[in-house]
Amino acid sequence: MTTRMIPPSLLPEGLSDRLPPQAEASARLARRVLDTVAAHGYERVMPPLAEFEDTLTQRLKSMRAQDLVRAVDPVSQRSLAFRPDMTAQVGRIAATRLRAAPRPLRLSYAGPVIRQKASQLRPEREKMQLGAELIGNDGGAAAVEIVNIAIEALQAAGVTGITIDFTLPDLIDALAAGPLPLAPNEIEAVRTELDAKDAGALAAISPAAAAYLPLIEATGPFHAAMARLEAFSASVGGAIDSRIAGLRAIAKPIGWDITLTLDPTERHGFEFQNWFGFSIFAEGFIGEIGRGGSYAIARADGADEPAMGFSLYPDPLIDAGFGGDSPQRLFLPLGHDAARAAELRGEGWHTVAALSEGEDGVAQRCSHWLDGAAPRAY
Repeated sequence: MTTRMIPPSLLPEGLSDRLPPQAEASARLARRVLDTVAAHGYERVMPPLAEFEDTLTQRLKSMRAQDLVRAVDPVSQRSLAFRPDMTAQVGRIAATRLRAAPRPLRLSYAGPVIRQKASQLRPEREKMQLGAELIGNDGGAAAVEIVNIAIEALQAAGVTGITIDFTLPDLIDALAAGPLPLAPNEIEAVRTELDAKDAGALAAISPAAAAYLPLIEATGPFHAAMARLEAFSASVGGAIDSRIAGLRAIAKPIGWDITLTLDPTERHGFEFQNWFGFSIFAEGFIGEIGRGGSYAIARADGADEPAMGFSLYPDPLIDAGFGGDSPQRLFLPLGHDAARAAELRGEGWHTVAALSEGEDGVAQRCSHWLDGAAPRAY
């Protein structure tokens, strides 16, 4: 019997290495995002890569246990799960270690997350997640802050052509429990057909479900869609006027160069958000590069604490070259002036020192070499 040898460089499906200069670009882009949110008072936390499976899944409403990468902890013999998302971990920290910290509490984070299966749009199972969470407030002012910081962070990373798509994740639940009642077995069907924008299938569910048809039309460019949403609200006695006012307030300070759209019934990826959510897209990229909104954190005393936040997934940006404007590399020949080289590093150069005769600075990806006291271009 022959044994198939696995090449030592082979990695599991969906996992990959980042090599120079992309690894440096990744760190640089993450730093720009984190520096931007830090300038607004968000302080960094670093949760662990894995937690006990039962405690992690309790806080991951949008993730099933079978979707997690798991292992057995050799110390406790309990099942561990590698984090598929860092937002829930930040919520745990806020509800436990920082429960006595003054509110609103502003926290930021960055790190890898991993899932058992990749999506059709993104084949990678491991990806970088960056974000910020504002805990203790989920009102309109908090939403304005979070959305605008997310935009500012992306712009600091060099991203242009940004689109923000707003949604109202719990809108169907609110309407079904109030002005537009639905039978319990109809609610999920209505959500499904609204997601598919299938007017015929929605109307076929029941006359009650047909009342939700105007929400399909309230989708698209923000201002036109909002006008249709306002007309719908008027038809149900102003039931969602407060939500509409909230969206208007959030959109008002956003710069003219940002495209705004609305899909009030979008639920995919917003399973744990409540009154407000948003997706972030960038020109030239397939799929969203970030997501955020309002949600609740479960505290130990059983109460819920309001929160608002956003997460960015910058790997497609890094693959496209964002964050790649690295400092110039300077080759230092044997016998160079060490004091001068130190001065140049202080000015922002990256230096590569020769260790033996005959080394090639160009092969070391250097653009310049030190000629006495002056850098010279190759």
